[in-house]
Amino acid sequence: MTDPEHFRSAVRAPWAPPPGADHARSDEACLVLDRVSRSFGGLQAVKRVNLRVRAGERRAIIGPNGAGKTTLFNLISGELPLSGGRLWLFGTDISRLSPHRRAARGLARTFQITNLFPRLSVLENIILAAQALERTKFAMLRPIGAYRHLYGRARRVLEAFGMWDRRDEEIRNLSHGEQRQVEVALALTGEPRVLLLDEPTAGLAPGESRAMAALLRRLDPAITMLIIEHDMDIAFDLAERITVLHLGEIVAEGTTEEIRASRTVQEIYLGAA
Repeated sequence: MTDPEHFRSAVRAPWAPPPGADHARSDEACLVLDRVSRSFGGLQAVKRVNLRVRAGERRAIIGPNGAGKTTLFNLISGELPLSGGRLWLFGTDISRLSPHRRAARGLARTFQITNLFPRLSVLENIILAAQALERTKFAMLRPIGAYRHLYGRARRVLEAFGMWDRRDEEIRNLSHGEQRQVEVALALTGEPRVLLLDEPTAGLAPGESRAMAALLRRLDPAITMLIIEHDMDIAFDLAERITVLHLGEIVAEGTTEEIRASRTVQEIYLGAA
């Protein structure tokens, strides 16, 4: 079990602003979805979704099971092709770009299920993520530590997350909470401008969930975050605006206060209970 105090001990990340820094948020939309749709046979999982997310915004995507949240993330990240509609990232149409090319343009994501190499060390996982982004080729019999720029980037990220002392530990030997922490660190290795977090607190104990939320709050406010989160307290704590998805459609959108007061949202969740 991850020690919540250790989880909280991650120092301010190298991509975080200095204390007291003033970061003016742009009103310009960094991510735009225009009538985005996805069908699986006769099932329309995502239905003509329109979404605009401002640069630096923290946006939560909530909804009952089967609402289409993860499918929407898969469409944004390029894991699934669109059935209809278009996507723009910082003014560039990315609708047909591969996941790797979207990542190169500043988009990163985590997954609902931990997506790490269990028999590799923490450090090796982070270095592989950095290598994939740079398309650096590894040479036979050359130790990973010899790739100084990749090693240095991995070290900075792991030190920021308070996990440098666990760098040689195999992923399979970490607690679930620690694995989730490594996955967020991995997503940040490429210094993304937009970060998609799919259930970052899934499977965590309450103390670990609070610590993860605290860690995410410390990230550079210039990073745009979209968060799928089943824990409403965490979602409402992290996000400035909430988008509610139901049966593949956006049914409500607004501030946390507006969503809490929405009769439509209350009926959806009461009906899904």
